[in-house]
Amino acid sequence: MCAAVVLRAQPGELVFSSDSLDANDTETRLIGHARIADGSILVTADEIHLDSKTRTLVTAIGHVVATRGATRLLAEHLTYHRTDGTFTADHVRLGVDPYYVSGDSASGTVAEITITHATLTYGEPGPWQPAMTAEKIIYAPNQRLRTENSVLGIGPMRFIPLPKLTQDIHDSFSMHLAGDGGFDSKLGAYASVDIHLPTTAGVLLGLDTALYSNRGVMIGPGGGYSRGAEGADANGFFRTGYINDRGNKGVDVLGRPVPDNRAYIEWQHAQKITDNLSLTAELNWWKDSEVLRDFRPREFFPVQEPDTFAEATYAGKNFFVSAFTRAQPNNFDVAQERLPEIRFDLMPLPVAAGIYELFNASAAVLRETEPLGGPRLQSTRLDAYYALERPIAPTEWFAFTPIVGARVTHYADTLGAIRAGNYTRTLGEVGFDTALRAAGTFDYKNTVWGIDGLRHLVTPRLSYRYIPEADKGSAQIPQIDRETFSTYLPPLGLGDTRNLDALHATNTLRLGLDNTIQTRDGTYGSRDLFSLNIASDFRFKRAPGQRPLTDLHTDVAFAPARWLSVDAYSRLTPQTGTLQEFNSGLKIHDGAAWSARVSNNFLRHQIQDYQFDGRLRVNDSFSALTRLRYDARTRRFNEQAYGVVQDLDRTWRISYVVSLYSGPRRESHFGFNVQVEAISF
Repeated sequence: MCAAVVLRAQPGELVFSSDSLDANDTETRLIGHARIADGSILVTADEIHLDSKTRTLVTAIGHVVATRGATRLLAEHLTYHRTDGTFTADHVRLGVDPYYVSGDSASGTVAEITITHATLTYGEPGPWQPAMTAEKIIYAPNQRLRTENSVLGIGPMRFIPLPKLTQDIHDSFSMHLAGDGGFDSKLGAYASVDIHLPTTAGVLLGLDTALYSNRGVMIGPGGGYSRGAEGADANGFFRTGYINDRGNKGVDVLGRPVPDNRAYIEWQHAQKITDNLSLTAELNWWKDSEVLRDFRPREFFPVQEPDTFAEATYAGKNFFVSAFTRAQPNNFDVAQERLPEIRFDLMPLPVAAGIYELFNASAAVLRETEPLGGPRLQSTRLDAYYALERPIAPTEWFAFTPIVGARVTHYADTLGAIRAGNYTRTLGEVGFDTALRAAGTFDYKNTVWGIDGLRHLVTPRLSYRYIPEADKGSAQIPQIDRETFSTYLPPLGLGDTRNLDALHATNTLRLGLDNTIQTRDGTYGSRDLFSLNIASDFRFKRAPGQRPLTDLHTDVAFAPARWLSVDAYSRLTPQTGTLQEFNSGLKIHDGAAWSARVSNNFLRHQIQDYQFDGRLRVNDSFSALTRLRYDARTRRFNEQAYGVVQDLDRTWRISYVVSLYSGPRRESHFGFNVQVEAISF
């Protein structure tokens, strides 16, 4: 038997159905596959009771499912008051992916639901998912979750007290939990845990703790913060650590004994203050040069020279104004401090007759201190650059841009017998940039390589700069912004040069040739199959020992298919045919199933090494990895690493890695490491 009543006239009127209907003057009972809706809520259950007179009190029993908008609640028993929209329920479950809540009882309205003696799970409930129990969880549909008197943990193991938590349901779960452990022949057996818990909206605070059997305990506060969607308005993090190191510490980069008390502070910050104003800052204070290398190698090796700076940038309609400060809180390396530098950069601005003006200016207080007690350099500098350029493009395949400019630099502090006085240097610049563009298309198709037509782009380039007497005044100028070691071609123009305090007279012609071969991309636009870029400088004016023609720089990239990529950079002395530098890489992969990369680095008389990185996906849970580093000059493997990576419920990633090292270095010769990191929150 099936009973149904359909009242479809006005909002708030009832639509209900069931397998059977039992009604009297006081109560209507819907029995078997009972269903009732009034336009604001839909309830299904084994049995539903409805008061016959007012039809305002709804009681649902057995396998209850209540749906209101995007909110879906499951319960064993539910009472709903249609007059004010309030309800109570027993043994409830509800959630919005990826948050799931269950509890002994629930009550509330369309705006807010309170679940008592509740359990909150991030992701599908499972043994490895982040979870918490709470005395109360207050859920505002499609907005946020709040907890009271909660305990946080993983799966059934909950041991971290968390009195209150507020979580936006549109954001990932705000918790940082990472672990590391293993054995190192210098550190001994070790284990570390980083726990950062939510304290207020968008703020995580906690401790980073590590125990080393040969060294002691390192501990320090850590945390992170964010504001706005995915941290768009502001975001940052900080890490700290202190240890009284009782092990064999060795010496620092300057040959000084490493102290017993070792510590570090790291902080990074990015903020969008307004639509036009942004702020970035970074602090890296290390008590000794080796503290991160010894205890936090993953943070050390990507950036081995710590930097501390802050920069605020205002973006105008066609200009930028920035204030940049770089400080040196450490006593073991050299940094060009800027205390501060105020800079104005004008974007190319049309003046008249197709002429564009370029302008930038800065005011800086500079300082550099030798860590071993050498002389301190300091400088107060005003600098301005102005240029005019006139792009000429009579055809689409030819462009010629002459440029004329000047740079004026004033130094309030000078060098010499008497460290006083000032000096002003004025430099002029003339030159041009020109390019020829040619293209050819070919109707070639290859389904194996995914090629759908070919386009060849060829662009010969020629640039010239003449900057006479750029080295004048060098005996008086404190050389703080000077040349740094680089094997690539330096910037050619006077306005782009950063080694402002150590310039050289320039009369140079730069020759370049760019080649690119493309095909149509199956998704959008085109993709590059092959590129070959060649460049070299011809010096009409040379320093002693320099050749007229510089080394030939060649950059090659080859990606005929999405599963194959090759890249190479070389630097060759054309007069002798001597290869000075060669860096290359070959990567092959089959989606997520496996990948392999072979690469090399060669710098004559300094570096000749080869690397292999491989990864193989064994099944949904396990992958194998290998990392090899071979030094051909010493004929040894400097590093060998073999490991297994395990994914748990798509939530945690555990790496088990054995490492073997050779050669003189601070790192131990043997290590075994187990690392745990979160991958889904």
